[in-house]
Amino acid sequence: MSHTEHEAPIMRTSPARLGKMLAILLGIMVVGGAIFFLNYDYWNSYLPTAGKIQEGLGSHASEGGGGKVTGKTIETNLEFMESPDFKVYAFNALSGDGKNPEIHANVGDKIVIHVKNGGKSFHAFGITDAKEGTGPIIDGTAVGTADNPLKPGKGGDATFVPSKAGEYYYICVVPGHRELGMEGKIEVAPSGGSTEASGAAVAPTGNKVEFTVSFVMSADFKQYAFNALPGQPGTNPDIKVKSGDTVTIHVKNDSKSFHAFGIVVDPDNPSDVLWNSAVGTPDNPLKPGKSGDVTFVAGAPGTYHYICTVPGHAALGMDAKFIVE
Repeated sequence: MSHTEHEAPIMRTSPARLGKMLAILLGIMVVGGAIFFLNYDYWNSYLPTAGKIQEGLGSHASEGGGGKVTGKTIETNLEFMESPDFKVYAFNALSGDGKNPEIHANVGDKIVIHVKNGGKSFHAFGITDAKEGTGPIIDGTAVGTADNPLKPGKGGDATFVPSKAGEYYYICVVPGHRELGMEGKIEVAPSGGSTEASGAAVAPTGNKVEFTVSFVMSADFKQYAFNALPGQPGTNPDIKVKSGDTVTIHVKNDSKSFHAFGIVVDPDNPSDVLWNSAVGTPDNPLKPGKSGDVTFVAGAPGTYHYICTVPGHAALGMDAKFIVE
C-alpha cells in the first residue's frame, strides 16, 4: 500500500447514540410488558393442545349430564384454602370435621357446587372419577383450568348430574394441589334413595370379622377362581358381613400367575376398588406364593364383588359375592 493510499474510515457510534438506542430498547420492553400484564386474562385464556386433549378426555368419564333426572337439587359451597406456610391445602377448613366435606346424592340428582377461591394462590375446580391425578374431568364440572385458574377471591359454579352410582372426587386440577390435600368425595347411590351397592362409607360398629381367600388356577391356566376350582367344593364362597363391621381379609396367591385383590361394585370395572380394600394392584400384584392382609370397614348394605383386579381375571372366574347386610 502506498503512502498516498488511506484505509476506509471505521464508523464508530458515539456515547450519545448508544444511550438513545438503549433508551429506545428499554422503552419497547416497558411498553410490551405493560400490554402483556394489562391483558393477562386474555393471554392466559388460551388452551394449548395438551389442554384441549384433556378437555376432550372428559367426555369418556362418568357422564355428568346423562340419564334420568330426579328433580332433586343438592347445593354445596366449597372454598379453596391453604395454610399460611402453604404446606396444607384443603376445601372449607384446614382441619377438623369441616375439611373436605363428603357430598351424598343419588343417581339423577342435580349437584350444584358454588366454588370460591379463598386462598392466596391460583386454583381450578373439577369433578372426576379417577382416584388420583388431575382427571379426566367430567363435562360441565370445571371451574377454571390449570392454564386459566381462578385468581384469589374469584369463584364460579359447577353442575353435576351423575348417571351412575359410585365414588367421585372433587379436586383442584392445578397439578400437585390434589396431592397436597385438595380432594373430597362425592358418594352417589342408585336412584330412588337406596344406598344398595353404592359403596358409601359408614361409621364402624366395633364388630370385627376375618376371612381367608386364595387365588387358584388350573394347570392349563383355563380356570380361575378363589379357594377351589369351578366344580369343586368351596369355590368362590360368598362373604357376608354387617354394614359397619371391621373386616380383615387374608389373601394368598396359591397359583402360578400374578394376582391382586379388591372389592368392587362392578366386576367389569376392576380399577374402582372400594373402602381401601386392595391387596396388591395390577401394576404391583401378588407374586405366586405370596400373601397379604387388608382391614377395612364394610360400607353401605348391598351385594358387591371381591375379585382379582388384574384386567380380565374376574371375567375368567375370579369373581365372588361380598354381601353387606
